[in-house]
Amino acid sequence: MTRRVTVGPFNRVEGDLEVRLDIDDGVVSSAEVTAPLYRGFEQILRGRPALDALTLAPRICGICSVSQSLAAVAALRAAEGIRAADNGVLAANLCHAAENVADHLTHFYLFFMPDFARDAYAARPWHGEIAGRFKAVRGSAAQAMLPARARLLQIMGLLAGKWPHSLAFQPGGTTRAIDLGERVQLLSVIGDVRDFLERDVFADSLDNVLALDSAAALATWRDGRAGDFARFLGVADDLALDRLGRIALPLMSYGAYHEESASLFARGVFDPAAAQLAALDPDEISEDVAHAWMRDTALRPAEADTEPDADKPAGYSWCKAPRYAGGPVEVGALARQAVHGDALIRDLVARSGPNVTNRVIARLLETAKIVRAMQGWARRLDLRAPFLERAARRGEGAGIGLVEAARGSLGHWIDLSGDKIRRYQIVAPTTWNFSPRDQGGVPGPLEQALAGTEVGDDGARSVAVQHVVRSFDPCMVCTAH
Repeated sequence: MTRRVTVGPFNRVEGDLEVRLDIDDGVVSSAEVTAPLYRGFEQILRGRPALDALTLAPRICGICSVSQSLAAVAALRAAEGIRAADNGVLAANLCHAAENVADHLTHFYLFFMPDFARDAYAARPWHGEIAGRFKAVRGSAAQAMLPARARLLQIMGLLAGKWPHSLAFQPGGTTRAIDLGERVQLLSVIGDVRDFLERDVFADSLDNVLALDSAAALATWRDGRAGDFARFLGVADDLALDRLGRIALPLMSYGAYHEESASLFARGVFDPAAAQLAALDPDEISEDVAHAWMRDTALRPAEADTEPDADKPAGYSWCKAPRYAGGPVEVGALARQAVHGDALIRDLVARSGPNVTNRVIARLLETAKIVRAMQGWARRLDLRAPFLERAARRGEGAGIGLVEAARGSLGHWIDLSGDKIRRYQIVAPTTWNFSPRDQGGVPGPLEQALAGTEVGDDGARSVAVQHVVRSFDPCMVCTAH
């Protein structure tokens, strides 16, 4: 007999999230993911002066505002043909990286790991250690992580004046130049964060961690290690989290931390089933609204409008259903590293596909990569050169800004006329991962990942459901912008 339960609202989530589950014999047979909050930023931006996007778009979210800023900047830059100062690009990358690393650490320490301190796992041999380390409020891990997170956000003060919602990010670069003393301070901050990673997260050097190139190498490395990454791997093995939240969808990345001729992470679409990488074509991106509380409009974001329809009979979410080449894709750190060709992530995906364990591994591995890159970017800043190019603006044209937030691929589409915003569309990472069904009835990534989850008699109280949902690290205020 099928029973339907509703899980939510979820705590430890930015915004509102509900999940309806159909359960047969203790196993989820299907899921519907609902974003019950509508915010309407795409409508707020329409008709405003072009540069208002730099003020309003960051306010979509209080935890990934730099990502929203840089997507808006990139869209304006593309629409108006503006080239940014090299220093401004490096400074923006440093701020973006600091925010994304802070998000990754917050997810791991405050959102994800506390679930393993629950009484449901009290009989497990590792429970006492994990609860002492990760239990909400009282665990020792947060006491070590929060100062490191605070240090990361000091980078915003140095390079962007404040966080969140800084106005320092402009199409021509960044508005704040730094001097030699401030660069020394910047390197000191990044060094402190690296020390935290090497001491608490990995209990090893970042170079050794980033040399791991296979599942076998990872298993050998973690044996006897005491860091928080190794603690997670032990829990994941005991609970077989690599069999939880599995899907076989393509993995997509827009590429991250772009410079004039290169990016730290590559862009593309990786097929885990065929182990093949394809080039990314932005024209293949569409948004289906068959089951969203939205009126029908053009499928392509560059031509679409956002018109609410709260009484739509088939609707069950304020989230649209983004599709690439007509189908759902997964985005996030796992997708970024698989697309980029990281040997460890590619091997893990080949063995067990996208799943709860591999998503968390990818986030922590990416954190190590980013912090190491930040040290290089800080040293490359040319303190004699400008941080901002004051180029003439046209106020006309259309552009796309594609960046990678911590949670995955973020795109802004802008159309300008008379220096006013004629159309603005946003497709956020959680919109991709938490999308409802499309017109063909195909579920979104989380809906697919929840199917097959064993919940037993726990139903809405199932910890397994929490693990699957949190493995995607939802940010629902971005989803419904």
